[in-house]
Amino acid sequence: MAKYSNLEEIRLGKIEALQKQGLDPYPRRVERTHTNLEAIQAFEEIENNEDAEPILATLVGRVRSMRPMGKLTFAHVEDGTSRIQFFFRANDIGADQVKFFDTKFDLGDFIQASGKIFRTRTGEITLWVSSFRMLSKAVTPLLPAKDEIVDGEIVQHATLADPETRYRQRYADLAVNAHVREIFRTRAKAIRALRDFLDARDFLEVETPILQPIYGGAAAQPFITHHNQLKQELYLRISFELYLKRLLVGGFERVYEIGRDFRNEGVSFKHNPEFTQLEFYMAYADYEDVMDLTEKMLAYVVKHVAGGQTLTYQGQEINFGIPWNRVELRQGLIDTTGIDISEHVTGQSLAEAMDGLDIEFNPNASRGKLIDVLLGHYLEPSFIQPTFLYNYPRDISPLAKTTPDDPQTVERFEFFIGGMEMGNAFTELNDPLDQEERFLEMGRAYDVEDEEHNPIDEDYLRAMRYGMPPNGGFGMGVDRLVMLLTDTSTIREVLLFPHLREREE
Repeated sequence: MAKYSNLEEIRLGKIEALQKQGLDPYPRRVERTHTNLEAIQAFEEIENNEDAEPILATLVGRVRSMRPMGKLTFAHVEDGTSRIQFFFRANDIGADQVKFFDTKFDLGDFIQASGKIFRTRTGEITLWVSSFRMLSKAVTPLLPAKDEIVDGEIVQHATLADPETRYRQRYADLAVNAHVREIFRTRAKAIRALRDFLDARDFLEVETPILQPIYGGAAAQPFITHHNQLKQELYLRISFELYLKRLLVGGFERVYEIGRDFRNEGVSFKHNPEFTQLEFYMAYADYEDVMDLTEKMLAYVVKHVAGGQTLTYQGQEINFGIPWNRVELRQGLIDTTGIDISEHVTGQSLAEAMDGLDIEFNPNASRGKLIDVLLGHYLEPSFIQPTFLYNYPRDISPLAKTTPDDPQTVERFEFFIGGMEMGNAFTELNDPLDQEERFLEMGRAYDVEDEEHNPIDEDYLRAMRYGMPPNGGFGMGVDRLVMLLTDTSTIREVLLFPHLREREE
């Protein structure tokens, strides 16, 4: 059973009082003629027309502020479209009704009210209430509440600012903070823009399994579950890649998926165990083609969401104009560290070269992991403007084709915006014999417990042996894109229900 606070007990008492009066605090039916925004717009259209009939409206919404003034009361009511003022006057509806509103309604309650729309002397468009009723009584206050002085009177507003409480009780956060609701409207617009862009270029949106018998397509630890009837261990997918590329074998030339991936890894400002990913694969394309498409796609999304080709992220103006900067990984590390990774073909050799640098690293790590440490420390933070970093080590890119002149380097790029890695792409490997050897190499290179160890997917190799067209592939974290578009510094702000540690009592 729930334990109620003193404030909740008071509200429960109001519910009981309403029921004793024969009033249902949670009625089954609702009447509504306009949204708040529609009522405002309708009034503005006829306001200067003296012959126009007054706008009569029945509006609904959540009570956001209350300002009792004896025989008068003002309140602000918010629905999903806008906020509008309600005006209650004893001369119109009776002193008992004004008192009823003042004493039985609280911040957070839902109300239905009818009346005419007018503009007050202070210029605010308002519903002059002729009748009203409660639609839903809120038992728990949207706390903490703060008082503000408006026209010499005290007005109560609900507030919620503590980040942990906001994330744990997102429903309350959304109810109180309009800017948070706007973040998720922006998120929806961004995903819609991604779909529109790809659909217009003949990509087919598909759905691939979330529960997989073999995980693969990324270097990450999976979440493991068990199917009782099949007596089979299954994994929540860490990537869509291997299933999407199977579809290229089947005859689809351009496919994409926007959906959830799951990785049993650390939580940070840019990592959540469950996150949204966009992946696409296009036949008869390479990583240069994918770079070109990436530039156009992100420019399209920014234009449709932000209205132009620039936006501000954490105080930095970012320009999504084409073309983006392009930096070759080897040269970028030479310029920033003085180390030429092509001269260090083993992890031991590279670790010795890194010994004089002021960074922490595991000297026993593989060459690919050490290169990843270098680029994460010296390159990634400097890429504020959209930048492609291309040509990666083969040993950390088992699904990409090698470059023509260097068998230890593959045609892979990552792209960075705002000092943050946003996505990853390859000229995809379509040689089944080479792919099998790469899988075997990875199995020898990493222990079973290593997060980059993936089991060999024999069915994927079988699919490749039927013939896979040359293709370019792409993956991007949608949550991080929304972070950019909403100028938020943590992924938790753009996830409706982020994963959090259990609260310590």
